[in-house]
Amino acid sequence: MGNLTAFLAQNAKQVENVKLVVSDRFTDEDGKPLEWEVRCISSREDETLRRDCQYRVQLPGKRGSFRQEFDNVLYLAKLAAACTVYPNLNDAELQDSYGVKCAEELISAMLTPGEYTNYTEKLFDICGFSDAPDLVEQAKN
Repeated sequence: MGNLTAFLAQNAKQVENVKLVVSDRFTDEDGKPLEWEVRCISSREDETLRRDCQYRVQLPGKRGSFRQEFDNVLYLAKLAAACTVYPNLNDAELQDSYGVKCAEELISAMLTPGEYTNYTEKLFDICGFSDAPDLVEQAKN
């Protein structure tokens, strides 16, 4: 049996936040693209997001029978909002400027479809998902 102290929470390496340019459309005074700061969410946070994106659909002709469905588009929006540290997607002024009321709506309003897809793919990499393109492709369809 090996030494388990390496697995203790205080000995685990922390996942560092990442800074990246998401869009060339957001620039500073000198015209340089601004970096966004993103983080890796925990497995618990991801489970909560996934649960929030599940819903039941009644089976046709089968009273009282349901199947579980998953909203991939909502999941990607919630993941993007949860991973984004900067800019603060919960800022009321920023939301008001885009005419939206929540972080999930804001992220998709701020970015073009291509930027949004590229961003979510990068977030999947940062969070350690190996099959990111599959979920992103499902969400686009």
